[in-house]
Amino acid sequence: MASRYREKYKQEVLPKMAEKFQYGNVNEIPKLEKIVINIGVGKSSRNAKLLEGAVEELTLISGQKPKICKAKKSVSNFALRKGMAIGTASTLRGDRMFDFLDRLINISIPRIRDFRGMNPNAFDGRGNYTLGIEEQIIFPEINYDAIEQVKGMNITIVTTAKTDEEAFELLVAFGFPFKSK
Repeated sequence: MASRYREKYKQEVLPKMAEKFQYGNVNEIPKLEKIVINIGVGKSSRNAKLLEGAVEELTLISGQKPKICKAKKSVSNFALRKGMAIGTASTLRGDRMFDFLDRLINISIPRIRDFRGMNPNAFDGRGNYTLGIEEQIIFPEINYDAIEQVKGMNITIVTTAKTDEEAFELLVAFGFPFKSK
């Protein structure tokens, strides 16, 4: 069975985008390419349990085992050595990506404390949107009592849009809660 948001993309978003931007070909219409979730755990050099906790939490949130990111070079000011594990990342594509986007928009974002809308200026100039989340406890998969430390994460939504305006309209069509500009 296809994801609810994949069906929404085909039924509602495609026609809305084609009408608004007057695309000549259906393949020109922007689509979601992938969603990358990463958690940086810089203090893991002193406490290995923090990295293990981040891997477990990201596994629960994304539905797949994340890769462990290692430092590319040594930085003495941060007591960091080349090859040390400093974070985890998970790349979602296909139905997992659409399911995660559905859970993010409809369940997790409304649970953010003092939420007033997402920043509409967080696009990178190439149609990709990055949002930072300060607490992983907004996801219902996370057991509040089992977490060792409250960690933040970055979520990057990568689209095939050529401009930020097209990507903005794509995310608005999915129901992304942006602040009014």
